[in-house]
Amino acid sequence: MSIRKVILLLGVLGLSTACTSMRAPSESDPLEGFNRSVDGFNQVVDKAVVKPLAQGYDKVTPPEIKTVIGNFFSNLDDISVAVNNLLQGKPKAAGSDITRFALNTTIGIVGLADVATELGFQKNDEDFGQTLGVWGMGSGPYLVLPLLGPSTLRDAPARFVDAPLDPLYHYDNVRVRNSLLVVNVVNTRARLLPATDLVERVALDQYAFVRDAYLKRRASLVRDGAPDPNEQSYEDFEEESRSDTPVSFPPFKAALVQLETSSASLNTQPDSNSSIGLPTDLQQSERAKSGLGLVN
Repeated sequence: MSIRKVILLLGVLGLSTACTSMRAPSESDPLEGFNRSVDGFNQVVDKAVVKPLAQGYDKVTPPEIKTVIGNFFSNLDDISVAVNNLLQGKPKAAGSDITRFALNTTIGIVGLADVATELGFQKNDEDFGQTLGVWGMGSGPYLVLPLLGPSTLRDAPARFVDAPLDPLYHYDNVRVRNSLLVVNVVNTRARLLPATDLVERVALDQYAFVRDAYLKRRASLVRDGAPDPNEQSYEDFEEESRSDTPVSFPPFKAALVQLETSSASLNTQPDSNSSIGLPTDLQQSERAKSGLGLVN
């Protein structure tokens, strides 16, 4: 994903958040007071401990090493992804996940290299929270967990189902296991530094920004990326804007057009780590933070 695309994405979300954060607490966030308190605690921990560690790690660790470490933990995650694809009634996708794990564990040397993607077996993103969503369960209220961050009333307990599917959960050497989990958290946080720094600059209300982005992303994952039938697409807006009929659309739609026009003058190049991609990094962030719950 190019820097320009990331800037557009975060910019639009930030403008959307600016419009919505002035309203009363969202219907999807009846626990906003509690959630903001927990989010404030998480921010303190991040700024005092996790982010400084990630910044130091980022300075001394080559991008290739960070990618290799990310590949290792992503490979372990494919087991849980495969199980959830089976539970969602998607055997073909589950077969692809199992093939990925087999290829990367053997040819890719315990997952250090992602040879499966090169061979056409793309990484899937599934967890038990999504499985419950596919089964028809609503997400429930938005919920911020201490240290673990954004979740919902549906997704939070679902973590306990996914945890035993992680091979590290069954590793007997607690010291080694916990060390690996810390490496995963710091490595993931380091790879997310550019995105989170940009969020801090463009979001008027970081809490609302993260909440709205998280809920939209989770809903999209449950639909496997299919468009939300209840939401007007950007293509619909473009089509209507060409007609003579007056169009009513959310403010951030107009902002998107303005951002795309103004960003054309940006002399930005694609991110050198575009193969990592923002969505994958966000996925890894959730996996890494979930791993904290495995520490004994």
